[in-house]
Amino acid sequence: MTHTIAVAGKGGTGKTTLSGFLIDALVRKNNGLVLAVDADANSNLNEVLGIEIEETLGEIREDIAESGISADPKVPKGWSKQDYMDFRFNNAISEQDGFDMLVMGRTQGKGCYCFVNGLLQAEIAKFANNYRYIVVDNEAGMEHISRGILPKIDTLLLVSDCSRRGIQAVGRIAQLAKELGLTPKTVGLIVNRAPGGQLNEGIREEIGLQGLNLLGVVPHDDLIYEYDGEGKPTVTIPASSPVRKAFDEIVSKLDFS
Repeated sequence: MTHTIAVAGKGGTGKTTLSGFLIDALVRKNNGLVLAVDADANSNLNEVLGIEIEETLGEIREDIAESGISADPKVPKGWSKQDYMDFRFNNAISEQDGFDMLVMGRTQGKGCYCFVNGLLQAEIAKFANNYRYIVVDNEAGMEHISRGILPKIDTLLLVSDCSRRGIQAVGRIAQLAKELGLTPKTVGLIVNRAPGGQLNEGIREEIGLQGLNLLGVVPHDDLIYEYDGEGKPTVTIPASSPVRKAFDEIVSKLDFS
């Protein structure tokens, strides 16, 4: 059975970094292939993981819309546009050591991302049974939760910083999940970038008011910013890093069966 893990929260809370650490932890667990899905139009999960992406779903869609199938000499004669789109979308999955990656990307110019959201939904549904785990780094807010992009959610990880607004934002996401009839086995909060790895009484109070299950606290670590500034993959941070140690401890407590 595929176990789907959705990571959600307010923008700027570090959910993409934690998504990368989670993917790395599951790969090290060596319990089955992982599909990493970057569902943010402003995609950068690949940079956290240290891989290059050749094409996103959004780029493929735009390419086909602009040129059609006749402009590509690789397309066999007699292929329909749908066949060609399926071929291109299948090749959008980047195969890595222990995990594959699919990136939503964005369309060009103005307009909503409804079409690309639909593509992402279809591609996840198509390949879901090929993987033991699917980890989805959602865009900021509640867009993908409300649109039902994922066929199911087994674990919903809510990421917040040490602010009441961040806690309130993930509280609304948790409430929306209930209203939509989603029934994850686990819904839990991870507070990221906590000074000294500690929460003050005000934040703990807000967590209680929102009825959230606190899974753990990840401390602030300047090494994250150093790696980012130097262009190093964040997941290559040493195991001795306080961030890695804290997050690995959280993951060890989670049931992904």
